[in-house]
Amino acid sequence: MSCMRWSLTGIGLLLTAALLANAWIITSTRGAIYDDASQVTVHDVGLVLGTSPYTHTGNPNELFANRIKAAAQLYHDGKVRHLLVSGANPDRFYNEPRKMYQALRRKGVPGSAITLDYAGFRTLDSIVRARRIFELPSFVIISQRYHDYRALFLARHKGIDAVAYIWPGEDRRQPLRTELREYLARVKAVLDLYVLHTRPRFLGPRRPIDLEPSESNDYLIGDDGSADGSSIAAGAFLPWDAALPAAGSRSNRP
Repeated sequence: MSCMRWSLTGIGLLLTAALLANAWIITSTRGAIYDDASQVTVHDVGLVLGTSPYTHTGNPNELFANRIKAAAQLYHDGKVRHLLVSGANPDRFYNEPRKMYQALRRKGVPGSAITLDYAGFRTLDSIVRARRIFELPSFVIISQRYHDYRALFLARHKGIDAVAYIWPGEDRRQPLRTELREYLARVKAVLDLYVLHTRPRFLGPRRPIDLEPSESNDYLIGDDGSADGSSIAAGAFLPWDAALPAAGSRSNRP
């Protein structure tokens, strides 16, 4: 009986700690998330966090579409001058940054205004790399509200002056599977920062973003990866595309 009591007490403490971690992250960042572009102050760069363009059932992913629409809106409204698209590229068949680049080009964003980061395997990786590799002291995070809480929490811990923008009118409710995954990911974020001191999977040399590139590559990459140009975009961070080893997971989140 005593063993059962201790087990229940331990479970209760873990659940309480998880609840407190989630409350801490949400309450400390909710004021920096906007769904009205007119309220977003002008920044040099918007960081678009990666996700798959398709759901696990093979249907178009509304989360991906809304991130692209939000990013394109900020660019066309003059709220950001450049977009850094950061996501996973574990193998030749799955490439989040390239898919985001293609979608943004279809929304009228010029190639010269997009930089690709192929090593954003996790939200932590994307945030830290934006600061340390691309030398961005501030930026607008573009994702969904439920995800932005954690991304902003990570950014602030790293000394980054960040705000977040979401597509207007997007449903705050997500499928239970997504909500549960994010609930646990927030707990992991606190552990990563304060206990495990987790580092990004890859860093590398500094690659500051050129906000005034000398050339513009205005072309659209096809789904097969073909393109009429010598590089994906001016300032694109390409070495990871060829150098990264295959990874088992197809997603860079949490």
